[in-house]
Amino acid sequence: MSSSSAAPEGIINPPIDELLEACPSKYSLVIWAAKRARQINAYYSQLGEGLLEYVGPLVDTHVHEKPLSIALREINEGLLTAESVEEERRPAQQQP
Repeated sequence: MSSSSAAPEGIINPPIDELLEACPSKYSLVIWAAKRARQINAYYSQLGEGLLEYVGPLVDTHVHEKPLSIALREINEGLLTAESVEEERRPAQQQP
């Protein structure tokens, strides 16, 4: 079984090691990618209705590409930034 494709074979592309460079843990990566995938899915659902509440894909997509794959490619290419909710809450909690 030889393949002529240059892309690495595996469950996900981009590789998990590259994705973990953009995120502190694999658990936060899963949550981050799932939230973005839901936004992309909602964007496609709203296209037909003329409502554009969410931002569409930030990378070139293929017809049959799943929202989670799109989200993972956006994270890998550095097009998304994540902020920790805990960091945002700390200053508010410290005020008397």
